[in-house]
Amino acid sequence: MNRIYGDQNRKKTNLTIAVGSFLLICLSSCNPNTTSTNPTAINPSPSQTSYQTESKKVILTTFTVLADIAQNVAGDQAIIESLTKPGSEIHGYEPTPSDLTKASKADLILDNGLGLERWAERFYGSLKDVPHVTLSFGVTPVLIADDAYAGKPNPHAWMSPQNALVYVENIRKALIKLDPANEAYYTANAATYSQQIREIDQKLRQEIAALPPNKRYMVTCEGAFSYIIQDYGLKELYLWPVNAENQGTPQQIRKVIDEVKTNKIPTIFCESTVSAESQKQVAAQTGAKFGGVFYVDSLSAADGVAPTYLKLLDYNINTLIKGLQEG
Repeated sequence: MNRIYGDQNRKKTNLTIAVGSFLLICLSSCNPNTTSTNPTAINPSPSQTSYQTESKKVILTTFTVLADIAQNVAGDQAIIESLTKPGSEIHGYEPTPSDLTKASKADLILDNGLGLERWAERFYGSLKDVPHVTLSFGVTPVLIADDAYAGKPNPHAWMSPQNALVYVENIRKALIKLDPANEAYYTANAATYSQQIREIDQKLRQEIAALPPNKRYMVTCEGAFSYIIQDYGLKELYLWPVNAENQGTPQQIRKVIDEVKTNKIPTIFCESTVSAESQKQVAAQTGAKFGGVFYVDSLSAADGVAPTYLKLLDYNINTLIKGLQEG
């Protein structure tokens, strides 16, 4: 059950011991296959991230997309910071001792769950006094169909605008429990932001509905779009199901090449946090057009094309539709 754990007001007197323990655990048991159980200031300025600020709660998220969603609900009543920076790959991320120090001083940590943060269980084991909330609670998981991850939940639930509404509500509840005095403020922000997400959802539905059925293929490097595929009636094809150590194997590439040729798929894509070389190889051998990259596991830098979650969704929609229409 998704709830805030721990006493947020308890002093972290054993931080030095925790950091040492965390390092020993990482050296002895760092395993990329470990799963967890259960901006807009993505990287604020040093003055913003001073954890001595008593008037505002400090909330840490595991990656940039969650930071932006949380900031839109929190507004100016909390300091939101992402553990990872824009452009970082979240699946195999290994927290550092400085991450542990930062997290130990936060009032709340927000994570995705569904096995995305493979390091979370180990990380939280060294942060027993810091509450955390899993934002995918309440989402119906789409299970991965093949490869070594078959039967496990696809962790990319936030890529569906419908699921993003669940994330927003979970953030609203968490903030109210942490800071009940600002309940009306958080509720109003959540309502405004949710409406913006619904508008993106409608745009996506209308754009896809205008495509001929034989052009509704979404071919990507990672299988990160299963929730969108399910929501909007697209057909899915990917090189690998989840970003991991086995990316772009000969077998994966051959499978996609065969499918692209058989179904005469005109355009294929990749994602911003991984190499597109394998997909470009598919394009070269099939004659399909490489349509560019999508943003999934990370926002872009502030001056990039996807510096917020809403802009990420809009950019991905435009890239997909343009690629399929021109293919």
